[in-house]
Amino acid sequence: MALPEIKTILYTTSLGKHTRPVFRQAVNLAQTFNAHIVMLHVIEPIGELGHALIQNYLPEDTVKKMHDEGIEQVKEQMKQRVAKFCEEELGSLDKALDMDIEHVIVEGNYTDSILKTASDRKADMIVMGSENTFGHHSQTTRQVIKGAKIPVVAVPVGKKFK
Repeated sequence: MALPEIKTILYTTSLGKHTRPVFRQAVNLAQTFNAHIVMLHVIEPIGELGHALIQNYLPEDTVKKMHDEGIEQVKEQMKQRVAKFCEEELGSLDKALDMDIEHVIVEGNYTDSILKTASDRKADMIVMGSENTFGHHSQTTRQVIKGAKIPVVAVPVGKKFK
């Protein structure tokens, strides 16, 4: 029986200040396995009430334009965070790292979206934080571990990390 190949790593991020240790681990694993990283940010959609309220004040095409612009801003923020990480943490390395990162934003329930994206992208591993933004054990992480069909690396982040 052959050892499992790790070609694609799904790295989930809330884009919070505390997520760098998780990304650091994803980059380390990607370099070790020569794997592609899918950097995923999940956005929960606004509820029906919120959508109904917005429709009362703005035309649908304006709402769509604002939505699309917001998604592009988040994608740009993801790219900037990777560039800043490379500058601050990888700039002093003897050799440059070749990082193959794809930025993905999906809308939906966190757990379902992570598991679906892992399946759709044929991820071989999921790397995510073990605590939420408030430093508490993440319910989403527990649910992903429970529902995943691939290994999940849960990286402790705590409140001390930046």
